[in-house]
Amino acid sequence: MMRALLLCLILIGPVTVAEAAAQRIVALSPHAVEMLYAIGAGDSIVATTEHADFPEAAKAIPRIGGYHGIQLEKLLALSPDLVVVWGGGNRQQDIDKMRELGLPLYNSDAKTLDAVADELEQLGQLTGHQTQANALAASLRQQLAQLRQSNQHKPGIKVFYQLWSQPLMTVADGSWIQQILTVCGADNVFAASPSPYPQISLENVLLTSPQVILQSQDAGNIQGIDWSAWPDIPAVRQQQIYQLNADLLHRAGPRVVEGVKATCDVLDKARQAYLQ
Repeated sequence: MMRALLLCLILIGPVTVAEAAAQRIVALSPHAVEMLYAIGAGDSIVATTEHADFPEAAKAIPRIGGYHGIQLEKLLALSPDLVVVWGGGNRQQDIDKMRELGLPLYNSDAKTLDAVADELEQLGQLTGHQTQANALAASLRQQLAQLRQSNQHKPGIKVFYQLWSQPLMTVADGSWIQQILTVCGADNVFAASPSPYPQISLENVLLTSPQVILQSQDAGNIQGIDWSAWPDIPAVRQQQIYQLNADLLHRAGPRVVEGVKATCDVLDKARQAYLQ
């Protein structure tokens, strides 16, 4: 009865308090693991996927798959009463199979910063941790509102976000990172690209003359391009190149506020550099 109720509520309509809190949870993304720990439900996670590494306790959770797919036999053997899937990261055929098997699924796939708070509340209801989840969600909403207010009147600054180096990729309108740049009052030089995650050339970057280059902090990404060879780019000439923690920026979890703050802080430094 509980499994059928959960399945109906999660996949079709709004989430309400279930007959009993989920006790055996499979969380199929790093951000879902972070969410569950943040609301006090981390000890109920019985399996997860590769790269789920925060908090420290998450590293001990058994792995049953990753980007290339989920080991469904192992998942079924765990008899979960809740599977937190990731519509944007798990293979659709795996999700479809779980649905066919009647597993209780919750899709954690926030598309906006504010939706992270909504998901925290919903997971709180499903796990019996409503009080902690609601408090965390309220705090996240308040912090985002404060960041938007404090940055809305700051002068714009032209930013290039280096998502990856080989091939060179960036972000545009419709991307997760664009929302963060918008909060911080940044003018993304590739915002109008037709794809949310366009592939570009070094010459494209040169032509847009960004004042700041932001890089996701991955060794392969940072070491992939020697920007010093392009001194005509204002960001290079003024030494306004910053590395940011990719986990804080790219994971749609409760730590995203830290990522927004870090981004706004380095852009404030850049603004000051151009005023000197």
